[in-house]
Amino acid sequence: MNTLVFMQDVTCRYGGKASAQPTIALPNLTVTQGNHTLLLGPSGSGKTTLLNCIAGLQVVLSGRTEVAGADMVSATAGDRDQLRGSKIGMVMQRLHLISAMTIRANLLLAQRLVGTKVDHTFIEYLAQALDIVDKLDRYPRQLSQGEAQRAAIARALVNKPALLLADEPTSALDDKNCAAAIKLLLDQAALHSATLIVATHDDRIKSHFANIVLLGAA
Repeated sequence: MNTLVFMQDVTCRYGGKASAQPTIALPNLTVTQGNHTLLLGPSGSGKTTLLNCIAGLQVVLSGRTEVAGADMVSATAGDRDQLRGSKIGMVMQRLHLISAMTIRANLLLAQRLVGTKVDHTFIEYLAQALDIVDKLDRYPRQLSQGEAQRAAIARALVNKPALLLADEPTSALDDKNCAAAIKLLLDQAALHSATLIVATHDDRIKSHFANIVLLGAA
């Protein structure tokens, strides 16, 4: 199968910008198209940093990072933005839902920003699967933390990305919703032949992944 994500000898800084921040060496990583990979490790082990490097959001000091054939180190900011919009769905720890817009409007905006056809049926499907149908016309501030996290998962999936990155997607969820969220991520990834990379310290979801990369504490 084709390699979708390739990282070799990558070093970068925590936080990505400040020169005073310590550097971190990330593990080599090769993920093929359609593969589901779990990055498992405690806080401070570099999970979020690794995802940010893959997404082109982190300043890389050395090494190679390639995503969908694109060199994320040498690519321009505009090229990285375009790749994220068209190929990558992200569920980050800071959910970045637009507070002045309803959840439905957040999902519709995500579709419009990349120029895809608005698909109300798919939005309803995602909301049903994540048990947030009755939250679609509410604002982020009106949702619990767990509900907002599920809304962020729906937003990441709304454009049916080739690569789905999820940073602690179950951290605020109870056991029932944890299982539902991981099932949806895995089901949608399989349905669209998407590559799924999940970073977590949540041992509850280990059994869902055959490919696990362990990261040690920094």
